[in-house]
Amino acid sequence: MIRTTCVPLAVTALLLVAACGPRASGGDGRPSPGPEPGPGLPAEGLVVQVAHTGGFVTPQLLAARPPLVSVYADGRVVTQGPRIEIFPPPALPNLQVQHVDADAVPELVDRALRAGVADSGDLGSPPVADLPSTRFTVVTQDETYVREVHALGAEEPPGPPDENGPAGTGTGGEGPDGLTDDQRAARAGLQELVRALGDPASVLPADAVGASEGYVPEAVAGVVTAWTDPQSELEHRSVPWPGPPLPGEPLEPRLGLSCVLATGEQAEAVLTAARSASTATPWLSEDGRRWSVALRPLLPHEEDCTDLTGR
Repeated sequence: MIRTTCVPLAVTALLLVAACGPRASGGDGRPSPGPEPGPGLPAEGLVVQVAHTGGFVTPQLLAARPPLVSVYADGRVVTQGPRIEIFPPPALPNLQVQHVDADAVPELVDRALRAGVADSGDLGSPPVADLPSTRFTVVTQDETYVREVHALGAEEPPGPPDENGPAGTGTGGEGPDGLTDDQRAARAGLQELVRALGDPASVLPADAVGASEGYVPEAVAGVVTAWTDPQSELEHRSVPWPGPPLPGEPLEPRLGLSCVLATGEQAEAVLTAARSASTATPWLSEDGRRWSVALRPLLPHEEDCTDLTGR
């Protein structure tokens, strides 16, 4: 005899409503916390980040350079958007934010781990000195993985074999960029990871990814140094600085860098003034001196100017 179990119709209806009802969101438009984070993931904060380090740029721009992409446990993904091709560039970096479902975040973390962020094999070093390194960070409940790759993207396709042997054609020998085939393949996986994290809609279900919009920070840091005339034909109109007193607190004293942190109404005033300024704008302090201020919106996990060091 086969035993069957009947579920009352009212109970069935309630289950359908619970399963099909709309997903709630917070009052600020952010998605409400989803299901419990997957095994090994923190409940909040940064979980994946890709950032450039080093390279042939000034110490001021080095300190103010934002990461390429930052993924948070609540589903926020902050990326660098495209910049308009003008010189000098706008004062504010074009940071964008989009929301992915919280239960899709583990897929992005898994993708980073599968790409080799937790590995430690030698990735080689192409013979170029002016390109930055790319630093990958994955944060779990138990450990933080960091892997840095010099001149990612500078790889060259291997040349054809010659009479001296098939170097760089699949045998493990070095190619024209000084990399072995294994190193080149590992780098390709990390390069693909950068693309996927920067465009989560390309690797996640369409209904799991929200539209991209301008990132509005709660605080803006300014990396400050003395302004010097670039001796160009462009006119550089001084703009009164609406934030905390310049030049702020020392950041890298040996490099002549200091930093100010604007929050609340001052942050709003800085953002408003910066929309009509460029990276070459001289900012005028109350005592009449002119300063160069590289603006850096703080990310959700950052607190103050000390978060800008180490890049």
